Formats: sequence, C-alpha cells, structure tokens
Amino acid sequence: MFERTFIGLDVHAKTIVACALDTATGEVIRAKMNPDPVAVLAWIQTLAAPVQVVYEAGPPGMAYPGS
Repeated sequence: MFERTFIGLDVHAKTIVACALDTATGEVIRAKMNPDPVAVLAWIQTLAAPVQVVYEAGPPGMAYPGS
C-alpha cells in the first residue's frame, strides 16, 4: 500500500538538493544537481516507481532560469 519512493527537493537558484526514500528497501538516495528540469526528471526516472515528489522553495516559489 505504501510501497513507493518518496522524494524531497530543496530548490535553490543555483542548485537542487534531492533526497529519496525507497520504502520497499529502506534505501536513502541523495543527489545534488543543477536546477534543470531535464536533469531533475532524469534523476527521478532512475528511482523505483511509483514515486511521490514534494519540493521546498522560498517565497517566490520554484522558477527555472530562462522560464
């Protein structure tokens, strides 16, 4: 029922710090990446499905450079 990968993204202007918990195995996966939507999605796709993602950003919210 709760077997999924939970992902948290700490979003900053120049970096994203990500952490994932695979509830089936208990494994914790960490990553630091550029704030590029393609890079973030590529990392998420390496994790066990299904996934649930949340992010934390400052008052302006999440904005990618050039968007």
